Amino acid sequence: MMEMTNMKALVLETYGAPFRLAHIARPVAGKGQVLVRIKASGVNPLDTKIRAGNGAHARQSLPAILGIDLAGMVEEVGPGVTGFRRGDEVYGMTGGVGGNQGSLAEFAAVDARLLAIKPATLSMREAAALPLVFITAWEGLVDRVGVKPGQTVLVLGAGGGVGHIAVQIARAFGAEVYGVDSAGKADYLRSLGAVPIDYASEDVEAYVQKYTGGNGFDVVYDTVGGASLDTAFRAVKRFGHVASSLGWGTHALAPLSFKAATYSGVFTLLPLLTGEGREHHGEIMREATRLAEAGKIVPRLDRRQFDFSTATEAHELIETRGADGKLVVNID
Repeated sequence: MMEMTNMKALVLETYGAPFRLAHIARPVAGKGQVLVRIKASGVNPLDTKIRAGNGAHARQSLPAILGIDLAGMVEEVGPGVTGFRRGDEVYGMTGGVGGNQGSLAEFAAVDARLLAIKPATLSMREAAALPLVFITAWEGLVDRVGVKPGQTVLVLGAGGGVGHIAVQIARAFGAEVYGVDSAGKADYLRSLGAVPIDYASEDVEAYVQKYTGGNGFDVVYDTVGGASLDTAFRAVKRFGHVASSLGWGTHALAPLSFKAATYSGVFTLLPLLTGEGREHHGEIMREATRLAEAGKIVPRLDRRQFDFSTATEAHELIETRGADGKLVVNID
């Protein structure tokens, strides 16, 4: 009987501590929820910030099960859910913040509105790497900016989690894409169809001159925050549009305002924290499936494999900037 009602999960009891493997009650799918048998849990920098105690904006009090992204199979469908049935392979950004159970567990009861059918072309590991970064990139480029064919798009932090997906979305929409990152990411960015720019060897004025004749880029997506957002204000053209997923600092708006340019903030956690806009997250995940199945979105994964016993190590790799692509914890 034990196996039927309990599950294994990693519990964080103290900020900064390693996860503890626990046997806890298996959740039940409530109204509007599905119970997912989790196969893979994506690790995001935000997960590591929450574990370290630096994620106040994520509103996750301890003890908690972390893990924002998941991929798995529908185990049971709660009352009122019509879009999924037992056995469906699904993925989404479903918990780990705002008091919602995360994906470092064998099962999670999640709001069905947040889920979509997993791309047939991606493994569970690849699918679990996508939700947060894809939604964040989509909300900036598509929802806020409305990126169009032929526009010049500059992505700051283009080789990172959100960045490499932003590059691929912009390319899928027919934009001309430029990616700022370290020299070591140049070949990878080229393989995505972007023009790589090494931030260490070229300052913003130099590459604005080189690639836009000094006019600036139509769209700039900052995925780094801090000084990078100030760079975005300097790189955007007159009447252009800057979006940032980390625009939380204090910035001088003059460089943006004198160009009559637009700024949009992206805060991907809002639907999970407030309940507002959850259907849209499901819609965005369906777009991710469409683009992945068309071969236009491929998440870049670090080759290393992790499981319950090494999940803390995955977090430490991100904290020490040792990851080479997205990290995923295998659950089954």
